Amino acid sequence: MSDTVNISSLATVRDIPVSTWDELANPAHLPFDPFLTHSFFHCLEESASVCPQTGWRPMHLVAKNSDDKILAILPLYLKGHSRGEYVFDHGWAQGYEMAGGHYYPKLISCVPFTPVTGRRIFASGPEQDQITKHLISAALDHVNKNDLSSFHCNFIEASLASHLQEQGFLLRQDTQFHWQDNGYETFDGFLASLQSRKRKALKKERRAALETGLTVKWIEGDEITTQHWDAFYQFYQDTGTRKWGTPYLTRTFFEMIGQTLKDHIVLIFAYQGDTAVAGALNMKGSDALYGRYWGTSGHYPFLHFEICYYQAIDYALAHGLSRVEAGAQGEHKLLRGYAPSPTLSAHYIAHPGFKRAVAGFLEDEGAHVDKRNDILNTLLPFKKQC
Repeated sequence: MSDTVNISSLATVRDIPVSTWDELANPAHLPFDPFLTHSFFHCLEESASVCPQTGWRPMHLVAKNSDDKILAILPLYLKGHSRGEYVFDHGWAQGYEMAGGHYYPKLISCVPFTPVTGRRIFASGPEQDQITKHLISAALDHVNKNDLSSFHCNFIEASLASHLQEQGFLLRQDTQFHWQDNGYETFDGFLASLQSRKRKALKKERRAALETGLTVKWIEGDEITTQHWDAFYQFYQDTGTRKWGTPYLTRTFFEMIGQTLKDHIVLIFAYQGDTAVAGALNMKGSDALYGRYWGTSGHYPFLHFEICYYQAIDYALAHGLSRVEAGAQGEHKLLRGYAPSPTLSAHYIAHPGFKRAVAGFLEDEGAHVDKRNDILNTLLPFKKQC
């Protein structure tokens, strides 16, 4: 490299200038990703959703030149558990502990609680590949010097995967379900692309979801009030308690993103009269709508599909967004026009024997994922191409 690179660790995003972070994380020539903003990470930390007390110890790595200019950033956490990651390694942890080792703490690079593929090393310029290798090496040095079990990079782009493989990481495949705009222009255009039987079933679901007199509203930007967040947090708590036991994100987090990221938030609420009875939080990038959390105060058949999937498609088409990413997992999304989309994560396992065992598992798992996706693609509801 043309200049010396110094790597240091920072315990909070507050120590990194907002403009520097955002210029590196969301460069102008790439699609904007709201989850990579300084604001999103800052809200996670300042709301105490992500902190040592919740099992997430920030230790973000920064690469600087000899003039103390930040050249690149690697968001990084020391984790005391595997919750909130959406790449499941609980079985690995159990096996490691049964063999007499300590799986936790482990090192991880991700956006906490966010199963969205994106950049994990923020760097730009002609020397970014070399700086990327420096940052990865620094993280691995921390693993080895502190006798940690592993280092994980979740929901990575393919370009980073090749760098990580070169440094001994194992790749893991999984599947999400994304809706893609194939020139539909309107929801009716999307419906026209479906097989007749599937189209009728979808239209029936939409009617059934709202036949009790519910109305749906899109709420965004300055329209979002504290009262909306109060209602949404109740929905979020209901779903979080049922799915995870304890919801991950604090009420303060939602209030904070409502202030700092309001132009990238879309709330989709269902109302019974003037009372909100269900809602979904979506984040908006420059080319995608990302569905994140949903909840309801009662039982309303098919309302989940209407609020989270069909209304999201409606919104994307109305605002020129090319795709909808509706979160992790969920084969039920398939019949609603959301196609299988591969995801990648990378895993550095320090112990050679355990690494061999994980490598064997991942090889078998990858073959299963490929076969499953081949089958799932045959089940999509679209008309067969001649």
